[in-house]
Amino acid sequence: MKEDIQKMVAVGLVWGATNALIRRGALAWDKKSSTTESPPLQIPSNFRRKILAALRDWINLLLFWQYSVPFLVNLSASAAFFALLGDSPISIAVPVTNATTFAATAAFGVLLGEETQIGLALVESVTLFLVRFRNGSILVLAESAY
Repeated sequence: MKEDIQKMVAVGLVWGATNALIRRGALAWDKKSSTTESPPLQIPSNFRRKILAALRDWINLLLFWQYSVPFLVNLSASAAFFALLGDSPISIAVPVTNATTFAATAAFGVLLGEETQIGLALVESVTLFLVRFRNGSILVLAESAY
């Protein structure tokens, strides 16, 4: 169980770090795409033009490495999380990874220069770490790992 909790925390840390990096990459892509105008599509149908423009923008976003690299790492962590769910109870895996992700996203956001209410984020993360077990007692998972 201790190893599983460590893996859950690791997945949460990767998700949190990549969430902050994905946000930064998306903002950089927005800035870049707003300064460079792409040529309009020469398609008669308005609906078809909108669909193809959205598809072109999506492909350009995926080709923007500041977005796509953290996105691929995030997807890899998602695959690891689904593998963890095969061995761990969902009632423990989800709260641990979500709480860790929430705290890590806030912490990495601060490290990247975003304005975040870190105190509130940490209080909410600690609250998410509390899990009610079947016997009715409330334990902090970090303490139960020892």
